[in-house]
Amino acid sequence: MKRLSEKEETLMQAVWKLKKAFVKEVRDELPDPKPHINTVSTMMRRLADKGFLKFEDFGSTYRYAAAVSKMEYTRKFVTPLLAGLFGNSMKNVVSFFAEEDEVSLDELKEIIKMIEDKSK
Repeated sequence: MKRLSEKEETLMQAVWKLKKAFVKEVRDELPDPKPHINTVSTMMRRLADKGFLKFEDFGSTYRYAAAVSKMEYTRKFVTPLLAGLFGNSMKNVVSFFAEEDEVSLDELKEIIKMIEDKSK
């Protein structure tokens, strides 16, 4: 599995959110300025060719769904990146974002609650 481009990742984020979607629905989820519908369609066909999307044929259109889960993609590409940048320490990751004011106190409390809930 190869890492996706930023634009491809944006499309995949929309598909992961929608679960199953037609090209128009994916385009509607994209940030402004939205690409032309043909551009989205072409990128989605390429993602299917790369094995990231699967599709159902509805005659003249296709409905797409993720063939690779968000968790699977994250484990493959994001986790090693964070490990390399932060010495394999999630504490270093969180403290970096806290120091840069990228994580609020409420978000940190949410993270702590998630960890506590998982350990129960």
